[in-house]
Amino acid sequence: MHKNDTKPFLLWDVPLALVLLTRLPLPRLPDAVFARQAQAAWAFPLVGLVVGLLACCAGWVALSVSLPPLASAGFVVAVLICTTGAMHEDGLADTFDGIWGGFTTERRLEIMKDGHIGAYGVLALLISQLIRVSAIAALLTSGAIWTILAACAFSRATMPVLMKILPSARQSGLSHSVGVPGVWSVVASLGLAALIALLLIGAQALVPAVCAGLVVGVLALVAQAKIGGQTGDILGAAQQLAEIAFLLALAAQL
Repeated sequence: MHKNDTKPFLLWDVPLALVLLTRLPLPRLPDAVFARQAQAAWAFPLVGLVVGLLACCAGWVALSVSLPPLASAGFVVAVLICTTGAMHEDGLADTFDGIWGGFTTERRLEIMKDGHIGAYGVLALLISQLIRVSAIAALLTSGAIWTILAACAFSRATMPVLMKILPSARQSGLSHSVGVPGVWSVVASLGLAALIALLLIGAQALVPAVCAGLVVGVLALVAQAKIGGQTGDILGAAQQLAEIAFLLALAAQL
């Protein structure tokens, strides 16, 4: 890629991030664009805005036809799952299966790569989604539906941070193939997520952001201790746990 091609390729970062993190129908991107996968991490919060907007619209429609908040929250989560192909939820399940189901680093990584789901993964999904739906239902009840966008955006800004500070735990897989984002991409991602949260929520975004950061920090420490770094599953788990922590903190402030 020539130097004078950098700016045009920068414009491809948003659709590239959408390709990486969603299952939305998108036009085929030029092959050369995929060399920017790590650099495109700055746009991850914008992906959260897109999928969050679709999910919030589904929740708004459900409320408009007089569905109860809990059922409407279910539709919000269903759209979030469908638009991302459940990749983050799958990462959460695999993370809990691997980290708590194995006794050595090699065995944990083997379990995480296995396509089957175990008891830890099932329970992690059931409990996390129950909490997620309940928190969203509380926000819908209070009329704060659009604050969900902030949770979707901020939670995706945690992934570039882990990609930068933790080494890849295996020499293959999605996370390894994407690469390590530069400092600029990580800072831009966090700054963009913070701006979105401030615009949507104001100063009240501080506590949810801190809670999300603490949860992801704990996950990072556990991942480093148990498997020696991060994988795509760890990144997916980080997004889910950060989103849930953010939503819970928001609901607690109502």
